[in-house]
Amino acid sequence: MSRWLDRAVFPASLEPDVSALLEGLRPVHLRSGTVLFRPGDHAQAFLVLLSGRVGVYLTGRNGREILLYAVQGGETCVQTTLGMLGNAAYRCEALAETDLVAVMIPRSLFDTLMAESACFRAFVFKDFAARLADMMGLLEQVAFTSIRERLARVLVDRAGEGDLVQATHQELAVAIGSAREVVSRRLEALASTGVVENERGRVRIRDRRALLRMAQGDGPERLVT
Repeated sequence: MSRWLDRAVFPASLEPDVSALLEGLRPVHLRSGTVLFRPGDHAQAFLVLLSGRVGVYLTGRNGREILLYAVQGGETCVQTTLGMLGNAAYRCEALAETDLVAVMIPRSLFDTLMAESACFRAFVFKDFAARLADMMGLLEQVAFTSIRERLARVLVDRAGEGDLVQATHQELAVAIGSAREVVSRRLEALASTGVVENERGRVRIRDRRALLRMAQGDGPERLVT
């Protein structure tokens, strides 16, 4: 297989003739901040992300945004798959949150592979199911999880192994489906108890164990009221 196919998540049993067709495609490099699609656009190619992160955002009638899901290296995009399979227009906006390396499979080749390659077809539907599961998880969080827990989770997730979250209050609000003012109040309360320290354009975690307890739905509610 070609170098980019080795970096993708296609099954090892991909048919040789399908591998040969895909090898002819070349990865493209996109800069952070690039808009991949907007509401009303139609999918022209099936995107396989090799590296980087794409955020897919839904904007409500009141202008509030929510991060619907993120696409990481090796994954595909639910909205794009829907557009390729059903010719449905995009309802969201996709933004490159980092520099990206991706492969665009043209619609004509995508249709051919879906019709003729059992392995490619299985890959598309398996990844589609995984992304739908992620979206269901988001809906569950928004519907049944407190703002405190959602905020703690996104802080822990974005900090990774470190203690610094590079995000504004507005970006955090979008990530958890809330309002900036609500997030600001929660962060101020967390700062008053020593759990975090608010800095310009970022949040520093001071008590990771307490934040982890909140992310798991534990810990005193008074910390964030």
